[in-house]
Amino acid sequence: MPVFHHGEVEIAYRDEGEGQPILLIHGFGSNIRINWESTGWLQFLLDRGRRIVAMDVRGHGDSAKLYDPEAYRLPVMASDAAGLIDSLGIARVDVMGYSMGARIAASLALARPDLVRTLVFGGMATGLFEGIGGEDEIVAALLADVLDETHGARARGYRNFADKTGSDRKALAACMQAQRELVSPDRLAAVRIPTLVAVGAEDDVAGSADRLADLMPSASAFHIAGRDHMLATGDRTFKERVAAFLDEAG
Repeated sequence: MPVFHHGEVEIAYRDEGEGQPILLIHGFGSNIRINWESTGWLQFLLDRGRRIVAMDVRGHGDSAKLYDPEAYRLPVMASDAAGLIDSLGIARVDVMGYSMGARIAASLALARPDLVRTLVFGGMATGLFEGIGGEDEIVAALLADVLDETHGARARGYRNFADKTGSDRKALAACMQAQRELVSPDRLAAVRIPTLVAVGAEDDVAGSADRLADLMPSASAFHIAGRDHMLATGDRTFKERVAAFLDEAG
């Protein structure tokens, strides 16, 4: 993949297709291939005439691995995204983030509303300002020598996912330590960018899509039937609702 240097930090990305561009920002512990390619999102959007810009968030995939939690604060990661879009000469872009990626997307919209045409928050809703909880257990699980030393189903799930993807667990632990950072509901309420909040009906991480949509003046909620936080990612109805939302934006 090509790389973009934001200061001294190397960010890997993909830029494919033509048409209205959409920036894809993956979730915690994931990467472009897992979050967007293997789930069919890349081909789905390319088939609909979209230009895809997808980034491996710092600490993930082929991007630089950093071990200071301060390097993973939301404004810093949003700045990576803005820098990438600016470097590609794109004036305005649709932005879709999943889970942690939605948190980064929200921070990007707050910092650089001039860049963002529409927003899709997948797998994240009131968790933006209420938090997801269990961060200490997840960090401990990521740093444990073996999986058997971890405690709690959610923490074990994160550790198991990191092992399966061959991730740098130390970098992920530093990133998770910064994930306590919340986005003020007052600031979200001031965002007037058209927004779709899409959350699995069985998701116990994201929080309430309806409450977030009610808070944001130009937002709507979509419930992904029968899906939890992990299985919602590549859901067909999720894809179709996003396609309709983007079409509505023109």
